[in-house]
Amino acid sequence: MQALELSTEINEKHQIHLQLPDSIRAGKAKVIVLLEDVTEPQPKKKRVFGQFRGKIKISEDFDNVLPDDFWLGNDV
Repeated sequence: MQALELSTEINEKHQIHLQLPDSIRAGKAKVIVLLEDVTEPQPKKKRVFGQFRGKIKISEDFDNVLPDDFWLGNDV
């Protein structure tokens, strides 16, 4: 199997036209179209300090020592 990279444009009729090099012989081929991302990047929203205040709860046992089975990858 051989791969070629060719650049082309998609026209208004949603078609692409390719001219292959003369060294490519006639026969079956697969075509994969990789589209460039043409969407405009969304402006990053500024993070607001304290925006999640009161929405996150830390468990009472957060600081407890974890059992050895946890560190050894055994089911606890």
